[in-house]
Amino acid sequence: MNERETSYFLENIGNVRSAEDLVSDRRLLQVALGAFGLEGDLNNRFFIQKILSDGTQADDALANRLADSRYREFANAFGLGPGDVPKTSSVSAMEKIANDNLNARFEISVGEADESMRIALFTQHALQELAAQDGSENRKWFDLMGLPPLRSMMETALGLPRAFAQLDLDKQLVVFKDRLQRATGSSDLVQFTDNEAVKKLTDTYLARSQIAQIQSVTSPAQTALILLGGGF
Repeated sequence: MNERETSYFLENIGNVRSAEDLVSDRRLLQVALGAFGLEGDLNNRFFIQKILSDGTQADDALANRLADSRYREFANAFGLGPGDVPKTSSVSAMEKIANDNLNARFEISVGEADESMRIALFTQHALQELAAQDGSENRKWFDLMGLPPLRSMMETALGLPRAFAQLDLDKQLVVFKDRLQRATGSSDLVQFTDNEAVKKLTDTYLARSQIAQIQSVTSPAQTALILLGGGF
């Protein structure tokens, strides 16, 4: 099925010239959204058409007003907004989207058995891409906070409680930076352009996730015995 959908996407995406063209073809749209982890919006055609048709050139474009930076990346990837050059005829760009969709589907399959592993797999590429993007460190942090999987990973890896998300965004930024500084020696996300830095953070996330799972089904005394036994 994945091979059929990939072939269909690559054979037909070059005919797309407008946002309406893309959202009117459900098979194309499914691959396009899946590449950015936005498959849940498959039935929100009007919303997605607005994202694409607005583009990202204007400050008030819908994608620029949303906290989740995936919508901005999605709009940029196709270039169907005002002042943009359509990218649907670029073979290399569309092949990357098709491959990203396959990777995302694999992550979803893994997540059906273990959600924390799905987030860890997503982090392997998404965090490195975010760390390497242009813009200030604060902008990168706000983009991370707007990406649910990366945010969840970072909160868990740094030992932050669920209620943390209720704080003012500027306060969250200060706390995130402070916790990362204490954990890694630097508060800058640019450190995660390095594969080893991403791996260390992901390992910490997985370890903390497993501890949380153990604590959810065992008593504090049992948890202590497991940890003392060398499980972590």
